[in-house]
Amino acid sequence: MEIANNTVVGLTYELKVSSVDEESAPFSVEVRNEEDPFYFIFGNSDLPKKFEEYLVSKKQGDNFNFTLEVDEAYGQADDELIVDISKDQLTEARGFKPEMLEEGNFLPLVDEEGYPMQAKILKDMGDQLLLDFNHPLVNFRLHFDGEVKEVREATEEELNHGHVHGLNGHQH
Repeated sequence: MEIANNTVVGLTYELKVSSVDEESAPFSVEVRNEEDPFYFIFGNSDLPKKFEEYLVSKKQGDNFNFTLEVDEAYGQADDELIVDISKDQLTEARGFKPEMLEEGNFLPLVDEEGYPMQAKILKDMGDQLLLDFNHPLVNFRLHFDGEVKEVREATEEELNHGHVHGLNGHQH
């Protein structure tokens, strides 16, 4: 079966990133192996459009190797997504332990509609934290090298929920 809209696709891959600003070798940021393949519903994911374009018509067992340029991936950092937040909003009562509030950490937050999002703590300014809500992979080229492990029709339930339940119970 070929990868097409509304198929469930399982991939194993290594993702390396390289910075456009620095001429450095790509470094590995994520490996999804046989133990933990990456599953998504094709045509119904938050993945960069170009990522899906490179996978169209591939079948189980096919390899892939491609690079997404910054503007095909998560784009440039947006200064408007860098904000100050008062530490009063990040209390232990709300589940934020002090050690979570250290510079460089990613804070698990929820937006106004209840969707999970991440913010990186750029700076601790005493009463406030400077947070970066940009996607962690902005300003990076993404290099994918992997294999298509599974292609199948999505079930009605998966299409309704927009995500796949893996065999190990993780939501993807």
